[in-house]
Amino acid sequence: MANQLPQQEETEGPTPEQVRRGRRTAMLLFALGFGPMILATIMFYTGWLNPAGHTNQGALINPTVPVAALNLETLSGEPLAERFSAGQTDPQWLLVVAAGECDSRCEELLYLARQANIALGKNANRVSRAAVLGGISGDLAARWPTEYRLMERLRPVPGTTPGWPAGINPEAEPRIMLIDPFGNVMMHYGPENSGKDMLKDLKHLLKLSQVG
Repeated sequence: MANQLPQQEETEGPTPEQVRRGRRTAMLLFALGFGPMILATIMFYTGWLNPAGHTNQGALINPTVPVAALNLETLSGEPLAERFSAGQTDPQWLLVVAAGECDSRCEELLYLARQANIALGKNANRVSRAAVLGGISGDLAARWPTEYRLMERLRPVPGTTPGWPAGINPEAEPRIMLIDPFGNVMMHYGPENSGKDMLKDLKHLLKLSQVG
């Protein structure tokens, strides 16, 4: 009988080695994409590898609270949590001013958030701003399109109550919450903080993080 070449067996699906290689590739891509942000968070909370001995100026929320727990949406009905979904290609940090009726203390925080954001200079576009307010005066409503046109308005999702983090009660005292690019409410500020306080924290976080 004529010589026959040995037949190669056909296999279904990837080999174990291909599966392992695929997993290693996926882990490497995850580390490259999210590793810097995870490291930045650890460094910020612990001061690890921080020769300057930086301490945060705002009040840390520990453990952090997922943005979905806030039960907030845009005025067009888009859930705020969707801004931080895994499919987002350009995640941002977010400053949210929360208050009941927006009194002078609330307006002070609106101004503080705006000025701190502007003072970031070339990094200003890495941070966005929003506000969830129980009510505003006619005067503020008239000034909003010019003074706060880049500050998006939010509202509670109909039929829900916002799940504010511990220590935050906007009806009693207005606060500014800082949300990281992963959708974690991680820090808050109030009338006791200055614009320099917030700016110092933001600059430090943006310097450490390559995400957002």
